[in-house]
Amino acid sequence: MKKKRTVDDHLPLTHTTYYILLALGSSLHGYGIMQKVEEMSKGTVRLGPGTLYGALSKLEKDGLIVKVDVQERKKNYQLTDLGNRVIQAEYERLHELVERSKPYVKKLGEDLT
Repeated sequence: MKKKRTVDDHLPLTHTTYYILLALGSSLHGYGIMQKVEEMSKGTVRLGPGTLYGALSKLEKDGLIVKVDVQERKKNYQLTDLGNRVIQAEYERLHELVERSKPYVKKLGEDLT
């Protein structure tokens, strides 16, 4: 019997997965996801079709996203409740990491001057 995966089982996320899930705050098709990720990342993450569709397949299998509308070759995806909880948890994890490390990074910068 397959164990039900929890939010923590999906963390940490890769940059690519983080941006894909974030882009799916509203229903989008593949090309729309590629554009949204590039926009959100200010061009630092550019997804090719192979990378995107491989990631979408895995995310769908993991229950983080679902197809909501399929018309011919155009498939729209959106976050599931689990996907929403995962992206929220990853945001909190990253925020906490930055906040806790801020004084140490600042000190390292002072040591360099």
